[in-house]
Amino acid sequence: MSRTEKVRKLAGFIWSIAELLRGDYKQADYGKVILPFTVLRRLDCVLEPTKTEVMDFYETKVKSMKDLKNPEPLLNQKAGVTFHNISQFTFQKLKADPDNVAANLKNFINGFSIAGREIIEYFNFNDQINRLDEANLLFLIVKNFAEIVTVHRIRNATVKNGLLRW
Repeated sequence: MSRTEKVRKLAGFIWSIAELLRGDYKQADYGKVILPFTVLRRLDCVLEPTKTEVMDFYETKVKSMKDLKNPEPLLNQKAGVTFHNISQFTFQKLKADPDNVAANLKNFINGFSIAGREIIEYFNFNDQINRLDEANLLFLIVKNFAEIVTVHRIRNATVKNGLLRW
């Protein structure tokens, strides 16, 4: 697929999300949903190759290290990037449980390391999660973002001062 086709596909995807938001959100507020979801899906894709290894390490090693004050460097090392997520959820698992998507999405966000959470907290995203859930849009948006595969998995992502660089 050419770069132009990829851009068109991504633009079409963004417009499909905007269509879902129409009526419940003002057009100027679409970014309050689309941007954080794009970042979350991107982080999910970056962490996907090492998710199982990080979770196993957390469950079997980190939890048993009672004197360990800051496990973040160890977990980041297992993740292979400067952030990690210890939630059991991924976008694929979020879409598998439509009845609990709001609580599970919040769990997913809270599972990020400080550097990862800092990015999402910048968006005040909890308010949008609640608003989308009340409008019965949250699952539809999670499902759509879970299915998009154009959020490339680049392993050299870093977080510095709350900014994600890839």
